[in-house]
Amino acid sequence: MAGYARKTAISPGEVLERAEEILPERIGLSRKKASGHSATYSGEEGTVTLEAHPHYHYTEVVAKTDRLRTSRMDYEIQRFLNRLPYEPEDTGGPGSGDPT
Repeated sequence: MAGYARKTAISPGEVLERAEEILPERIGLSRKKASGHSATYSGEEGTVTLEAHPHYHYTEVVAKTDRLRTSRMDYEIQRFLNRLPYEPEDTGGPGSGDPT
């Protein structure tokens, strides 16, 4: 299992909305369960649980997978987290070396 954490300037709800838009398409995962601050996705690549909790001006996002850090799913989860906006005026998105 691997775990990742990221702070973001968007709300927990926005994090989970983005996950719902991106993870099924990018990794082929489908949401198995969800609550106000978490969601679990599963598919052929494995299972990931996302938790998003507000902390003052930021949201702490934690992703836990059932795969090794070298798996395709872990790469895509890291990519998803890195695209979340870090600062309030940040739009998020790919880094300069990341393909779209």
